[in-house]
Formats: sequence, structure tokens, C-alpha cells
Amino acid sequence: MSKPDIDELAGARADLLCFLVATVAASYALTQEWRVDHVVESCRIWLKRSLIEMHWLERVRIGQLAFKIARRDLKGAGIAVRQSDVQALFTGDMGLNHASTVVQKMMRLCREAL
Repeated sequence: MSKPDIDELAGARADLLCFLVATVAASYALTQEWRVDHVVESCRIWLKRSLIEMHWLERVRIGQLAFKIARRDLKGAGIAVRQSDVQALFTGDMGLNHASTVVQKMMRLCREAL
């Protein structure tokens, strides 16, 4: 049985993008570095956990968009992710914490970007 493509599931692309934006912002808050390797690995993990396929070039594009949003758009939207905020972005199993107001704001930005 093959996995569905990301565009076959409503909202999946926005959810992945938001997860990657949260990962980029959290990684930067913790390391003060923009880490591409964290985005690549996080994308792979999210797709595997969600049982979804995505073409490699689309993975690159969504990763680049996640960096753009995290580096430029979060601040403009009044979102600042500090080291103390990182844990609240994710659930215990490292999914997005949709109850977090910061994640909700990120999701709005991601939907608009798509």
C-alpha cells in the first residue's frame, strides 16, 4: 500500500510547514544558529510519522520557506520564541502543540504563505 502524497490530505502541507517553522525557531532559540540539518531531519520525521510522501524537491522548497518565515516573518507578526518557550511549542511526542497561542499564530502565517 502506497502512502498518499502530501497534497492529497487537506491541511497537511500547512501543518508540515508550521512544524518546520516551529523547529527552526526552537533550534535557533536553543543554539543561536540557523540549522539546516534540523529542518531536514524534522521534515523526514514528520513525513514518516504522518505516513505521507513528498517529492524531494518539494521538501527543499518547504524547508526554505520555513527558514524564511522563521527568520523574517515571525518577528513582524509579533512572535518571539525564547529558550523558555521551546517546550510549549511541542507535545510530549514532539508533535505541534496546537493549544499553544504561539503555534496558532505560526499556523496562520504558514497558511497565508502557502
